Amino acid sequence: MSAPTESLRIVDQAGAGALVGQVMETLRALESVLARESDHIRVGRLDQGLAETGDKTGLSAAYLQGLETIKANATALMRFAPEGIAALKEAHQRFTEAVTSNQAVLATAHSVSEGLVKALSQEMSRAHSATVYGRPSRNPSPYIRPGMESSLPLVLSRNL
Repeated sequence: MSAPTESLRIVDQAGAGALVGQVMETLRALESVLARESDHIRVGRLDQGLAETGDKTGLSAAYLQGLETIKANATALMRFAPEGIAALKEAHQRFTEAVTSNQAVLATAHSVSEGLVKALSQEMSRAHSATVYGRPSRNPSPYIRPGMESSLPLVLSRNL
């Protein structure tokens, strides 16, 4: 799929239809990538969900470039393809809803993973604290500076 260029000038109905079709195709492909990403991340398959990041970036750039070309040719498009502009506005509204949904899924996944890491860190800190007469106690460590007594290093394995 070739991306439209900003220097493209629309001078007839065929050119207007081709530009609108190209931007619509890019928009549909981008929406499809976002839907797959959301579906994978919703069920916890982060690797598969993030596998198409390069495609998403390329399609986003092509879509933005297409929008710039449409803006540069707005007068000609209104003259030669008014129904195409209306269809693009409708498709852009659906795309905006898909982006909002995708962002909500990503924010939820981020929040859940952050909560898990914090809970794991707290549990590890608790496991390393000995209790002496009912109060938590720690042996002095040569690696912990004053004021850093409550922080311990946390190591995660990405192979799990």
